[in-house]
Parts: sequence; structure tokens; C-alpha cells
Amino acid sequence: MQLTPRYDGAAPLSVEVPFGDPSVPLVRQRRRMAEMLGALETDQWMVASRCDGWSVQDVIAHLAGVNRFWALSIRSGLAGSPTRYLTDFDPVTTPQRMVEPTRALAPGAVLDDFADSVDDLGDAIGGVDDASWERPAEAPPGHIALRALALHALWDAWIHERDIMLPLGLVPVEEADEVTGSLLYAAILGPALMAASGRRLSGKLAIRADRPTINFVVDVGVSVVARPPAAADADAWQLTGSAVSLVEGLSARMALSHDLPADDSWLVDGLGKAFAPVR
Repeated sequence: MQLTPRYDGAAPLSVEVPFGDPSVPLVRQRRRMAEMLGALETDQWMVASRCDGWSVQDVIAHLAGVNRFWALSIRSGLAGSPTRYLTDFDPVTTPQRMVEPTRALAPGAVLDDFADSVDDLGDAIGGVDDASWERPAEAPPGHIALRALALHALWDAWIHERDIMLPLGLVPVEEADEVTGSLLYAAILGPALMAASGRRLSGKLAIRADRPTINFVVDVGVSVVARPPAAADADAWQLTGSAVSLVEGLSARMALSHDLPADDSWLVDGLGKAFAPVR
């Protein structure tokens, strides 16, 4: 599915659930990943990841490029000139074309490039002060607040960390704030991509997760909002489970247990339609 980012009018998504400085888990997670990669043997870089047709090295080469896009988008948003680069972005084919040229590189070169990109991203997001988190910047859904962009970047690398560690037989770290931020964003991204495409959708999904505990509601209309639950949400569809399994399911990495009828399943399976299938 080619993206149709929304750059004008109401933001395609927003996060109203209280969350601390998202730059902290975002940078921590990437630096941890770089440290883990530095301990891999050469043949481990060629192991198939959970991403269809991609090795461990392919995933890291992809993340290096994505990190640089995030850094550019953040700096442009802070400067008051948010970019509009993603109008022709296809989440299935574009990443594949970007990764192909890196397959001739040695793993050490890919690791060095990834580490440099993490430093660049850390420098860019370190420039976001408390008053600037609501400035708009570009992400796949369109122009969204920098705080939401940081959660997108966190979710993306967090799920990709698992995409490489699990096939390698390694145990991923599950920091509470990283899991929480990833769940908040994974829950709104699928519906937001559909809303940005112009589809007139409305619905409400109440998410109750544990390990760590987080309860919030996804409200879908012209925009998609993650917000604290309210008494009026008794009629919302319910999605429950461990926070990690919910992120995995919403990100199309595993089957998601739910009782939503077919007509409302778009509330939870939007990313499975938008992004490449995952083994």
C-alpha cells in the first residue's frame, strides 16, 4: 500500500496519554542494539530475520537509513519547515530498494554506519526542548507532533530489534517505557494510515495491557487519538493481553487474539495491510 501522508488540516494522529521524554527510551534502545550487534559473529549477520527476505544485516542497513530520515525530519520540524518527502513512499517496495545496495558491504561497515546514524539521531532529538515537542514534523502518516514522531521511531526500532534477536536465539530486553511507547504508537498507526488515505472510518478500541500495565483508548475519526479511558468508553471494543504480545500482534509479527467482528478488524490489522508480510 503506497502511503498517502496528510500534510494539511488535522494531524492524522496524536498521543494524549501522558508519557515522559520520548527521546530517552528512543536513544537508549538504539544504543543497546548497537552494543548487541558489536558482539555478533560475521555469520550471524546473514541469519534470516523475521522480515520477509531480509537478513539481520538488511534490517540494520534499513534502520541506519531510517535514523537519518528521522534526524532530518526532526531538524526540519524544529526549524519550522517540516519536510514532505514521503508522498511516493511505498512501505513494501521502497525499503527493499534502499537496502539492496548495502548487501555488498561487510557487516562491520553496516554496523559503523548504524552507530553513526544513532549518534546523528541522538544529536537531533537532543535539540527538542519541553516547548517544542508539539511542533509538526514528517512521519509516514504525514505531519505529526515531534512527540508522536519520536514514538514512531521508538516503535520501529523496538520491533526490528526483536526481528533480529529472536531468530538469533537472543533474549530481547523489555524496558517498561520502551514497551509502553511502542504499544501506544502501534495501536494508532494502522488506523491512522487508513484515515490519512481518505477512508471515512470511525471506531473506538479500549486497550488494557499488563507487564507493564497501561490502559488507554484509541479513538478513530478524522484523526486517530490515543487517550486515557473515560466512563463513556464502556461500549468500546476491548483488546487485552501482555503489552509485548499486543505490540507484536498489532505490528503483524504474530497472531492477535481479539473478538472484533470482521467489519471492525481494521482497528487492529491496519499495519498488516500497509507493511510487508512478516514470516
